[in-house]
Amino acid sequence: MGGNLEQPGHGVDAGDAEFTPEWLTLREPVDAAARATDLVDELVRRFAGRDRLVIRDLGCGTGSLGRWLSPLLPNPQHWIMQDREPDLLRHVYMDVTSTALVTVETRLGDLGGVTAADLAGTSLVTASALLDILTTEEVDRLAAACADARVPALFTLSVLGEVELSPADPLDAEIAEAFNEHQRRVQDGRRLLGPDAPAAVVESFEKRGVAVQVAPSPWQLGGDHPELTAEWLRGWVGAAVEQRPELAAEAASYLRQRLDAIEEGRLSGTVGHVDVLAVPA
Repeated sequence: MGGNLEQPGHGVDAGDAEFTPEWLTLREPVDAAARATDLVDELVRRFAGRDRLVIRDLGCGTGSLGRWLSPLLPNPQHWIMQDREPDLLRHVYMDVTSTALVTVETRLGDLGGVTAADLAGTSLVTASALLDILTTEEVDRLAAACADARVPALFTLSVLGEVELSPADPLDAEIAEAFNEHQRRVQDGRRLLGPDAPAAVVESFEKRGVAVQVAPSPWQLGGDHPELTAEWLRGWVGAAVEQRPELAAEAASYLRQRLDAIEEGRLSGTVGHVDVLAVPA
């Protein structure tokens, strides 16, 4: 997977998640601005003196996390970009000044099968906007694989279910509540974690004796990113209505008014996320 339920279309259709290259491109600058660089500083200290880093990016999408993180880490690096969507893997690229120091390979596959043995020789496991579409059991297996292999893990942009819009509207809270319910839905027999994912991954690592750091990484909407804000809003409201169809009439009016406000430059907001760094002793 290459993103979370904030994707337009994803929130409207509770079926298979489709993460388009266009949506991932649209959100990339906002993602980059939101991620917590202080957690990366910890990794830089840990990796000092390493001859080569091998980084496995799970649910890589088009590689936006790698494009952000690679320049911040010591060279040389080899990135293993893994996703279950072949169309996204075809769009993977790394924007680096010296390709001789950063190499990339792509792998088709779901992270559900990743084991400690698979992570042998891996320096770092990464994922972005991914944990919320996993189950408690899947997060626990991933944490176990990293802990058993003694590999650090950096998970960025996990949603918290917290949205603040300005100016406020009386329907904001109800839309947010319905959206969060949608994220926690049962899909194909799997109970998705949604905004409970950050707490679940922290618990999974800590019970295995792995040190965990959590840092805020909120999206800042509006202003320079009206197109992203509008697409996010459509998906957010669409998921809420899918979860609570009785909201449809009110939500349609709400969405029109909010989209007008975005077009006129009158709407801004914050979408809560956190980054999580787990580092074995």
